[in-house]
Amino acid sequence: MANSATAVADSRGGFTSRTGFILAAAGSAIGLGNIWGFPTQAAENGGGAFLLIYLLMVFVLAYPMLVAELTIGRLSQQNPISALRNLASGTLGKRFASLGGVLGVCALSLILSFYAIVAGWLVAYMLAPVFQLLGLEGLASWFTEFSVSRNLLMMLVIMLLTIFVVRDGVSAGIERWSKRLMPTLLALLVLLAIYILGQPGAMDGLRMYLLPDFSQLSPQMLVSAMGQAFFSLSLGVTGMMVYGSYLSKQENLPATAAVVAGLDTFVAFLAGLLIIPAMFVAQQNGVTIYAEDGSLLSSDTLVFTVLPAMFDTMGAAGPFIAIGFFALLTIAAITSTISMLESPVNMACEQFNQPRRKMSWLTGAVITLISALIILNFKALFGLVITATTVYAQPLLAMLYSLLLMWVLKRDRLLKELQQGNPQLEQTLFWKIWPAYVKFICPLMILLVFIN
Repeated sequence: MANSATAVADSRGGFTSRTGFILAAAGSAIGLGNIWGFPTQAAENGGGAFLLIYLLMVFVLAYPMLVAELTIGRLSQQNPISALRNLASGTLGKRFASLGGVLGVCALSLILSFYAIVAGWLVAYMLAPVFQLLGLEGLASWFTEFSVSRNLLMMLVIMLLTIFVVRDGVSAGIERWSKRLMPTLLALLVLLAIYILGQPGAMDGLRMYLLPDFSQLSPQMLVSAMGQAFFSLSLGVTGMMVYGSYLSKQENLPATAAVVAGLDTFVAFLAGLLIIPAMFVAQQNGVTIYAEDGSLLSSDTLVFTVLPAMFDTMGAAGPFIAIGFFALLTIAAITSTISMLESPVNMACEQFNQPRRKMSWLTGAVITLISALIILNFKALFGLVITATTVYAQPLLAMLYSLLLMWVLKRDRLLKELQQGNPQLEQTLFWKIWPAYVKFICPLMILLVFIN
């Protein structure tokens, strides 16, 4: 029993500072959805109009749900399965809640399995211009050509980097690297945006991005913006729940969640300042961006087709801009893969009473094998796994977690938990609105996203 207790104690820790938590949680949320997905959605859905609707959806949907998931984690300060089980009462209720935790961890592991493949492509496109500058054209071409060998190698690189961070624990691994990677990401994003905005054609993209065209408003745009806000903050797959379990009881949860959501949204906004003007710079340089009917070409592969074509037209500066751009995307991806691996590792450590290092390697190896299986059966599995996890599992699980928190947990227990970081919470407008809002409105909105 002593060894088991030591193993669990070794696996659990906490963030040593509020800044460390904010950077780690923001890193979890800030990923390809912000830097790739959001600008693409904006370019397809009216630019400035989509931006305004997206900001509204972050406020009315994503932020309330983020507070809910962080609260579930901090309430018990245990892994997602135990945290959700503690919300319920009765044998049947506890089993159902535990199943929700298991499904969330499994969904997150599957998301990591395809996310690592895409992140591997980013590393490959970052290395290609390096070898091009060295005169190794054949090797540079290998990195940009789709092949099983390249996909396997680059995915393995991402998984190894992720395991090395997670195995060192919360403060020595996740927090330390988040403090390094997040400022680097922000610096690269700002520098690249400034450079792109100085190129011919960029102002056309800037006008499209910042000046709303409300003639393009539609129910589908509302749903797209809602979905983007929801997925941007990694809700519904226990990642934020785990980070919440490492958070000090003295932290003001609503205020801390607001900072995380605000930083995540700010990075998405900056990414729009980079990607959308870059598209119009590419168009100025002869790269076709839009079809004759006005639809965006190559939206799913924008960063692997349109933008590299733009870099090729930028002369001597092109390879260096390409390296910086794909380094930016790689950092964003790794800050997300770290949080994706942390949840199943945390669950394995506490459920099986095993040390963190052992579970990091074992869990990482299992997810690596799943990724390899997807690569070897790419056409059949890649799209299927993405659809099953992000389109179906995430909205349904997020809805389940909000229902467990608000319909099962007693209101006075919830208030007592939140008051630990804010004794005056009961008198605030947040407490007067948030419980009923998450209890009734958020599930209905998530259901709308799911149906569409």
